[in-house]
Amino acid sequence: MFAYHQTLLNMKIKYALICAVTFLSVLKANTQTTDTIAKLIISGYVDAYYAYYTDSVGVNNYQKFPSISSRSNQIGLNSALISFQYNAEKVRGIATFHFGDTPKSTWSPSFNYIMEAHAGVRLCKKLWLDAGFFRTHFGTEGLLPKENITSSIAVHTFYEPYYEAGIRLNYNPSERLAINLYALNGYNVYEDNNDKKSFGLLATYALSDKGNIGYSNYIGDDSNDADPVSHLRIHQNLFFNYQINKLKLQLGLDYCMQENSELDHNNKTASMFSSIFALKYQLKPKFAVYGRVEYFNDPDGFMSTIITNDLGEGSGYKLFGGTLGVEFKPTDNSYIRLEGRQLVMDKEQKIFYWDGEASNTRSEVLFNVGVSF
Repeated sequence: MFAYHQTLLNMKIKYALICAVTFLSVLKANTQTTDTIAKLIISGYVDAYYAYYTDSVGVNNYQKFPSISSRSNQIGLNSALISFQYNAEKVRGIATFHFGDTPKSTWSPSFNYIMEAHAGVRLCKKLWLDAGFFRTHFGTEGLLPKENITSSIAVHTFYEPYYEAGIRLNYNPSERLAINLYALNGYNVYEDNNDKKSFGLLATYALSDKGNIGYSNYIGDDSNDADPVSHLRIHQNLFFNYQINKLKLQLGLDYCMQENSELDHNNKTASMFSSIFALKYQLKPKFAVYGRVEYFNDPDGFMSTIITNDLGEGSGYKLFGGTLGVEFKPTDNSYIRLEGRQLVMDKEQKIFYWDGEASNTRSEVLFNVGVSF
């Protein structure tokens, strides 16, 4: 029976990839008569890992905050993805499919293998309209290890949206400035759960070829239509990336507010604040060391969850985290990383279990190997 289901799954995956290639081939053929420049790019990425956590969650279960290297004492695959990107003078499109622990633990259950799939048309010289399934426009860190200084992602990144469905207006008034406006189904959803639409903004400015600064936001109410109380959420993010000689740094700040969500007074607005600061120093052309500190404070639990602490009180997650690691890059498109991280919850929030005892701390070791092609 297992073999039958595995064969059926493989057939579905192959069919999806065939459809994507066929679609992009037809798109290319139909636009060659009107577009003077057209290009089809096929790319891929694989990241494998071994991880160890001091938190007992059971064999084959995902750790708390699962996104990257999320199973303990196992060799696993974070992501194996393949992407088909078509760019022409007046139209463009992309379809990316991914497989592994990351899509299984964090992605949409309805469209689990689709990382992104959207098509766009040029409205005028500097303005594009795109629609479909997008990777999130929000946040400081990316999801994949290749996109970040560290392999793991910060806890607040875990609670940010990973994917979204909607329409995007992409405006580039200059080579340095890019502005994206979004109309979305909701927060971290492909399929809408109510009749309300949400909105978002991403604006980035290139300070030079060494770094950029940006702002992103999300505005929407994702409460069920049967809920008469408004839960309008306004989530804002500031990020800064810069490289000074051999030193690369990253800073991110999040502030989120949600109506009628305060724990003790549910008619008041609740708030969440988080931050990260990461550094990477290139010791040699192929060797680097890196570190990150993170802070997450969601006292009312509207983003994380509400737990009962050791004092018998309800509260949301409050934590600090520290990460240290080393990186070896055999080639420009590959890496080997070894890193350690410790998360420290508020002293009364013992959400981890180790050696039969509850604890407010968790230690972890990650070993990642990645290749892009």
